[in-house]
Amino acid sequence: MSQTPAVKSQPTNPEIRGVWITNNDTTRFMDHRKLEESVDLLAQFNFNTLYPVVWNSGYVLYESEVAKREGIQPFSTKGLQGQDVLADLIYQSHRRGLLVIPWFEFGFMAPSSSELVTRHPQWVTQRQDGGKTWVGGVGEVVWLNPFHPQVQQFITELIMELVAQYDLDGVQFDDHMALPVDFGYDPYTISLYKQETKKDPPSNPNDGAWLRWRANKITTFMTELNKKMKEVKPNILFSVSPATYKLALYTYLQDWLDWIRKGIVDEVIVQVYRYDLSSFLDPINRPEFQEAKSKVPTAVGILTGLKTRQISIPLLDSKIRAAAANGLGLSFFYYKTLWDISPESTEQRKAYFKGIFDVPAPRSLSQRFVPPVVAPNSVPNPTAPSFIPIRTSPGNRYQDNFPPEPVLEPMPETIP
Repeated sequence: MSQTPAVKSQPTNPEIRGVWITNNDTTRFMDHRKLEESVDLLAQFNFNTLYPVVWNSGYVLYESEVAKREGIQPFSTKGLQGQDVLADLIYQSHRRGLLVIPWFEFGFMAPSSSELVTRHPQWVTQRQDGGKTWVGGVGEVVWLNPFHPQVQQFITELIMELVAQYDLDGVQFDDHMALPVDFGYDPYTISLYKQETKKDPPSNPNDGAWLRWRANKITTFMTELNKKMKEVKPNILFSVSPATYKLALYTYLQDWLDWIRKGIVDEVIVQVYRYDLSSFLDPINRPEFQEAKSKVPTAVGILTGLKTRQISIPLLDSKIRAAAANGLGLSFFYYKTLWDISPESTEQRKAYFKGIFDVPAPRSLSQRFVPPVVAPNSVPNPTAPSFIPIRTSPGNRYQDNFPPEPVLEPMPETIP
């Protein structure tokens, strides 16, 4: 495979080069020495952003007075040496010039058996038939009602506590800061909808006006959350990592393109966790990607593997080249499958990742986004050589649980 010289990142607009740190990475990052080694290696390989999970399964992964007050967390998360793991990660990353943007992974989800749900059953929303559980790639969960003021207050307090307590660079919200389209038929939401529209919620959960009303409520909450975060730390990054747009909006009521248009998003990483190149190429060539990258730093989330389904270097290589040819940054899901869990040896994987990013591209919160200059009528060529040199070498995280993306008529109420 031929290589071309790297185009050095412009200091005002470096591309996102990130990796998610999940619960599966806990054993490594709980150990101070291994955490330091991992951060050093990522810095050597010219990564620039880490996304560590801090909210998972109804529990926070840091010291939280909000969680203690609510009585939802009977344990304290500490490192093996007694350290605050998030504070340690932030310090070690900043020392090496990497941003740290904690990831609020579970959003409005929580296991039905969690202390959070058992203490606040009225916070849980439901389907028309009264069913409350939902099964996805994370297992069986329930959904907190994103329209309920007490839920909104609780989530906001957790996030604002995180923002105030740590020297973080941003907070990331993913595809779970949302609600499956067939939910929202709980008594509170029905009453609120009647109050505002003088109508009963439609029996069809995909009804355009009903879908738009719920999506707009989530947008309003995210707008207020952004405002509160910026009041405390004006330069903090409001990061989102949603599913592809049609799936996010029509299946999960998450209108992230509207969020970008409203100016509340500082970076977007769209999860395109596909298991073959053709299904990866289609989403990254859609208009919403082109619009997003004209307004905010935009990246594609690439699946590097799962414990049960490993991804080989040739497939990774083709996706990385396609993303780069489209002018997109990269974030990999997740750390352990970069090189610890893979079809190739650890040494082969490290050699490959070492060659992806030719030059450093440090990010700073003082930088301001400059939209890229795109030639008129230019069409990205996913097979063209990447602007990042890639050494040759012999999907969705929840894709198996997602229905096909729906093809629907436009909703009657258009995006403002």
